[in-house]
Amino acid sequence: MKSSWWYRFVFLLIVGVISVILVIPTAFDHDENSNFFVKSKVNLGLDLQGGLYMVLGIDFNQVYADEMKGYVPKLKYILEDQGIKSSGGDLDISDPTDPKQEIILDNILDVTKAKEKVKSYFPGYLRLTREDGAKLQFALTKVIKTNIEEQAVSKSIEVIRNRIDEFGVTEPEITSQGSNRIVIQLPGVKDIDRAKSLIGQTAKLTFQMVNDTVPMATIQDWLKKAKDNNIEFKKGMRFSEYVGQLNTFLKNDLPKGHELAFEKEVSKATNEVTNMIPYLLESEVPLSGEQLQDARVQIDQQQNKPYVSLDFKSTGANIFEELTGNNVGRRMAIVLDKNVYSAPNINERIGGGRASITMGGSGNFDKTMKEARDLALVLRAGALPVQLNFEEQRTVGPSLGHDSIVKARYASLIGAGLVFLFIFIYYRVAGGIAAMTLCLNILFVLAFLVSFEATLTLPGIAGIALTVGMAVDANIIIYERIREEVRKGLNYYKAVESGFENAFWTIIDANITTALAGICLLNFGTGPIRGFAVTLLIGIISTVYASYFVGRLLFEFYLNKVEGQKLSI
Repeated sequence: MKSSWWYRFVFLLIVGVISVILVIPTAFDHDENSNFFVKSKVNLGLDLQGGLYMVLGIDFNQVYADEMKGYVPKLKYILEDQGIKSSGGDLDISDPTDPKQEIILDNILDVTKAKEKVKSYFPGYLRLTREDGAKLQFALTKVIKTNIEEQAVSKSIEVIRNRIDEFGVTEPEITSQGSNRIVIQLPGVKDIDRAKSLIGQTAKLTFQMVNDTVPMATIQDWLKKAKDNNIEFKKGMRFSEYVGQLNTFLKNDLPKGHELAFEKEVSKATNEVTNMIPYLLESEVPLSGEQLQDARVQIDQQQNKPYVSLDFKSTGANIFEELTGNNVGRRMAIVLDKNVYSAPNINERIGGGRASITMGGSGNFDKTMKEARDLALVLRAGALPVQLNFEEQRTVGPSLGHDSIVKARYASLIGAGLVFLFIFIYYRVAGGIAAMTLCLNILFVLAFLVSFEATLTLPGIAGIALTVGMAVDANIIIYERIREEVRKGLNYYKAVESGFENAFWTIIDANITTALAGICLLNFGTGPIRGFAVTLLIGIISTVYASYFVGRLLFEFYLNKVEGQKLSI
């Protein structure tokens, strides 16, 4: 044997051993507790192992309203820098698709100057919709609303993906559908309620000052008035929706620039809201979760209870220190999605950019710890820029996938058996070599899927079947070339060498054109189409190596054993 043959054989041996090791956990269905040192298995898609399929709708109206409210401190700062004092007025949401924010100037003589400054600082962002004495009303421009919609969808997908990655779901499929829907496929998810909670939680964190000057009796009268008008929290209702309806109804009763929020007490037994403690908060949000650097779970050693520790970015730390320094003696509420988690009293200026969220209740430690971890997860992964509504949900059972795997297994065995029978009869010993390269080809494809953590779907199985057919086609091209060389009178060594060389570029051309189609499917396709493209592209690489390079290696070994005296082809 030539030294080059041995180099190629050792390379094949190494690749083969590694492939077998990678495929063993899948072949023998090892679980995570197995003693085998390789834990990775072929990831099965939603259609093979079951899981959760959801379609989420996006409500942009709330996004527009939040965006307009966010301009209040910006406008006040810009105008104050020019010597114009102002305050935030009402938010008009009579047209939910076009909310309008009011700014009230202290001096009516500053109206013209204020309009000019707003126009120069926010060109193309805000438009003046009404002017009434010292009151100016602004709304978003159409261009900005379009940008908000595009950014909201892309940011939502990014945040959802971050949350799912930390949740531990392998190979989720998250795509946009139209301009206001997001489709999510989560293979293998067992805890569906928890997955939905993590995905759908807006996680909008704000720090707002509490107004304790209004008596609790007055607040209770407001709540009774709302209840008498059928505005109350009911089971199954989204809590943020209830709070929004309540504040809209009580708009004329609440002090200007204020809103109501609640601290919920939830029964550990039934998981239902048993009590809601109202808080009157200043609407202006001086500090939000956008300034959050990190969120992690820690244990209070004195009470042996978990809590979420918050670390702010440098700008957020400065704002937090200034906010606490200017409001010593007052309470500051930590609000998450209109739910007040805690409202501690500020005793002194707090530096260092750290705060904490205590977990309410005195229930089971493990359950409280799980809630704290989930809260830290959604805060760390980012806040959803929009409120998502679950429009469609399907739980796909694993039985369909199991039946599909069984049928695909039988179909593959029958198909492979017929192919092997044909090549054995037609090409004899050379057919046996082709059968060996086909088996190695499939082994390499499965090893690729494991090593790249790709997902195998039903269309992916079809891609593997197509790969086998393409591999047979490559062998036929090579063998027919060898037969032509033999008919020309070349000796067997030369015939095999020439046959492989002449077939090489034909095989490469055929596979490149198929690979280009696969790349297009991978880039522009979604879901099952991408699964098919992945296995197809992996199969192309494996086919070229197994059919040409491994096939040539085995032919050289065979000819060396018969000393070039015969060629069974």
